Amino acid sequence: MRVFEKVAETLIGLGVRQVFGVVGSGNYDITKALVERGATYVAARHEGGAASMADAFARVGDSVPAISLHQGCGLTNAITGITEAAKSGSPMLILTAEVAASAIHSNFRIEQDRLVESVGAASFRITRETAARDVALAYRTAVTRRIPVLVNLPLDVQSAETTEEFLPSLPGLTALSPSVAPATGDVTRLADLIERSERPVVIAGRGGRTAGPELRELARASGALLATSAVARGLFNDDPFYLDISGGFSTPLAARSIQGADLIISFGSALNMWTMRHGTLIGPEATVVQVDVDPLAPGKHRPINFGVLGDSAATAAAVTNELKKRGLSRVGYRTEEMAEAIKCEGRWQDVPYEDLGDGERIDPRTLTIALDRLLDKERVVAVDSGNFLGYPSAFLDIPDENGLVFSQAFQCVGLGLASAIGAAYAQPDRLPVLGTGDGGALMASAEMESVVRLGIPMVVIVYNDSAYGAEVHHFGESDHAMGLITFPDTDFAAIARGYGFTAATVRTPEDLDPVRHWLAGPRDTPLLIDAKTVSFASWWLEEAFKGH
Repeated sequence: MRVFEKVAETLIGLGVRQVFGVVGSGNYDITKALVERGATYVAARHEGGAASMADAFARVGDSVPAISLHQGCGLTNAITGITEAAKSGSPMLILTAEVAASAIHSNFRIEQDRLVESVGAASFRITRETAARDVALAYRTAVTRRIPVLVNLPLDVQSAETTEEFLPSLPGLTALSPSVAPATGDVTRLADLIERSERPVVIAGRGGRTAGPELRELARASGALLATSAVARGLFNDDPFYLDISGGFSTPLAARSIQGADLIISFGSALNMWTMRHGTLIGPEATVVQVDVDPLAPGKHRPINFGVLGDSAATAAAVTNELKKRGLSRVGYRTEEMAEAIKCEGRWQDVPYEDLGDGERIDPRTLTIALDRLLDKERVVAVDSGNFLGYPSAFLDIPDENGLVFSQAFQCVGLGLASAIGAAYAQPDRLPVLGTGDGGALMASAEMESVVRLGIPMVVIVYNDSAYGAEVHHFGESDHAMGLITFPDTDFAAIARGYGFTAATVRTPEDLDPVRHWLAGPRDTPLLIDAKTVSFASWWLEEAFKGH
């Protein structure tokens, strides 16, 4: 058996079934070997797209994906998507061919390990004698540290014969969320704080996404309202005391309620400037508790009163048990008045606004609310970055915590379309929906061909304001250099039809009839909506630019 075959066999044994990539001479053998052993391979048009596809799959799928890349330039093309994945805590394997040690003058030679380590990923290099062990260790690192891991596959080692007999033991290798029990003293102290509180709020972040039942039970026992960061949106959808997103996308009601809390308990949330609006969501008298499996996380982004080292589910369950032992049953923040307020104004769709549409351009709020009513409720939404991003992120309902791919950790424009493809493979029974701006759509346009070729019945919403809208509103529309960041109108409907999409241009709500027709079936092509949107500064960008 040759080494690349051993690597493929090991990966399949570890449960890797989804591979994205762009095949070149250096990674052809490993890709082919994976497919022959049962992996599903998705060919991207750009390595950056492959990385974003895998990132999205890792977020809302149920296994660790891999990307397959050529040596040198294949990896450099993918590095922005890898950076987003690293900053977002997405476990995935980066299978990358590497120039042989003897080929010192190869055009493809770069320090691949140093490159990925500089953006927060880890790196391993296989040898002929220990290739399977090396791959298993790389996999273990990805799932326990929740980061992308580069597996360097030197060309001379790949093709060598191996007699290695190692087979990884699955127990302990495949758990994506290692459980860490909290200290008894920390459980007692947190229960004491809850017992003294009158208006507690529980906020779940990425690290709390697998602890939904336990956090719901804790909230009921403690009288707490529930909220999530954007990446965990949907976790508590059917709870009458769920405030939706905490942060820049908070509804006015959510912002007021969190600011009014006397105890804020974070489970797996960084409590960064986005989730806490630069600290303005924390009232002056509030006690802040941060629960995380990372001992360095509590207090990293802002001062807190108390940090708990523990898994979200285990900690929530332990504190709930302690409260029950004490016979504590509280109303707290869960009053009838609060339930009614959430029912009436807990969604952005219910918040009044002045429609700024003028017949030539549609208000993005009006557009998104209308689409929310039209599109399948079973959906998975991916968003790109830009002035528009709050509309699909906050105005489109999602079914659960696996319904939103929020790729904003690196704040890079252009990752959305590929992310939507990865989400479609992770959640194949849901309608994939992309919200992107005109800048991001043009940056990622090569992957439109991938959507058509792969037969994905995707809805692409282009919020087209003919500008880099975030920069326009940041620098001010009176700036003499607006020509640097504004552009002639692009006919995305024509571009999309050229790739094989069905397309519609939307300037008013009445222009949405083609969307209704497409949704009625047969959906044998993807749909692109070129929405000519009114441009105005979004409230979340005003918050975001405070951090620039």
